[in-house]
Amino acid sequence: MPKMKSHTGMGKRVKVTGGGKIVREKAGKRHLLEGKSSHVTRRMTGTVVVAKADTKRVKKMLGR
Repeated sequence: MPKMKSHTGMGKRVKVTGGGKIVREKAGKRHLLEGKSSHVTRRMTGTVVVAKADTKRVKKMLGR
C-alpha cells in the first residue's frame, strides 16, 4: 500500500503546538483593509485553535 501523503496546502495554513493543538490564523486580514475599521483589523490578529468539529479532518489531511 502506498504512503499516505500529507495535504501541502493544509500544512501551510495550520501549525501543531507542542501540546497537540492545531492553531490557525484568523481570516479576513489579507486585502481590502482600508474599508475595515481598525477595531475589526485588530480583532483579526493572532492565532486561534481550530474548531473541534474540524480537528479530525485537519489531522487526517496533515497525515497525523
